[in-house]
Amino acid sequence: MQIYVVAPGDTLYTIARNYNTTVDAIVAANELPEPNHLLVGQALVIPITGRYHIVVRGDSLWSVANRYNIDYLELARINSINPNSTIYPGLRLYIPPRPKTTAVANAYVEPLGGQASEALLADTRRAAPTLTYIAPFSYQAQNDGTLRPVNLTGITEIAQNNGNNLMMVVTNIRNGQFDGQLAREILDSAAVRNLLIDNIIAEANRVGLFSDIHFDFEFIPADFRVQYTNFIRMAVQRLHEASYLVSVALAPKTSATQSGQWYEAHDYSALGSLVDFVVIMTYEWGYSGGPPLPVSPINEVERVLNYALTEMPASKILMGQNLYGYDWTLPYVQGGQFARAVSPQTALSIGRRFNVGIFYDNRAQAPYFNYTENGVRHIVWFEDARSIQAKFDLIKRLNLRGISYWKLGLPFPQNWLLIGDNFDIVKY
Repeated sequence: MQIYVVAPGDTLYTIARNYNTTVDAIVAANELPEPNHLLVGQALVIPITGRYHIVVRGDSLWSVANRYNIDYLELARINSINPNSTIYPGLRLYIPPRPKTTAVANAYVEPLGGQASEALLADTRRAAPTLTYIAPFSYQAQNDGTLRPVNLTGITEIAQNNGNNLMMVVTNIRNGQFDGQLAREILDSAAVRNLLIDNIIAEANRVGLFSDIHFDFEFIPADFRVQYTNFIRMAVQRLHEASYLVSVALAPKTSATQSGQWYEAHDYSALGSLVDFVVIMTYEWGYSGGPPLPVSPINEVERVLNYALTEMPASKILMGQNLYGYDWTLPYVQGGQFARAVSPQTALSIGRRFNVGIFYDNRAQAPYFNYTENGVRHIVWFEDARSIQAKFDLIKRLNLRGISYWKLGLPFPQNWLLIGDNFDIVKY
């Protein structure tokens, strides 16, 4: 696959001709609703075998080969050039397909309103071939040890048709929000804890497609850090006996002493040693109630992952990845209007409507643009092929277990093409 950034004067015809493909192939790969309306700065996935590198000042055959993890002599042979010759800006070098690595991929799916909509099911079907797990969100633990179930209609059929395992997500959500007091009530009673595990096992056995039980307990009171760890220890013992894997969701910490209710009860070292794997929620630096920022800037994501690697092996870590961005009104006022969540496809449709140029923050590895509507200024940070490829490269460089997406229902067709181009996704 080639990632190409639209330049002034480009048309799909000229791009397709330059890469020996067709306009229809590019339109299909990127699901372009207005093929004749490209935005300068927009990233496109070009569905070709391998890719091309355009030489820039400072490049050498060795540096280009090193960048793409190929021997420089082989690169010279493939491109029929003398390995001792100087290469000049503008030369196009063909890079063969990169070797794939094995990865686990999960995606949460949240049926709102009691049942998954047809649009959500359609997006789940699109993603399922490149997923290991589908994680219905969520079974809600109650303070008497019972479970409030999630409607699995349509989801189980997709999993069965695509060889996906289901991940049973158990949360401390009450009245639509993560509830620290609910966590306290559950963790404070041995009888409730044991009954909760009984009910989890019974439901997992009833459904028959769950292979992993995933605890996403958030905003646990800091003084219940040990109790939460002990609960997970007990859960692991009982669920392993019942032949289920166990995973936990972790807040994105950069140190063991990080303060704040989202962080303190998540003991990376202890939990990482107990469970089969973790999902680290490496997103929401930019969030709906906060100032305009990239949702998952790669420099911040890497800081979290580097800390996690000091506490647990890479083979246990799924990097969290958002499938959305946000549209903020400006100027940002704390406590004012919340930003609107947008999918990458929606972000591009906004860009086309206002005919904007798209910029790219190289430090954060994230695209953004500005527009004005009815005199009100906006900024949109979102995801594109470049930003997700940067995350895939990070996963491979750190040799992580894989990736976990929050959440399906926010269309991002480029992602599913590129994950298949980068990884052999595990199917159990």
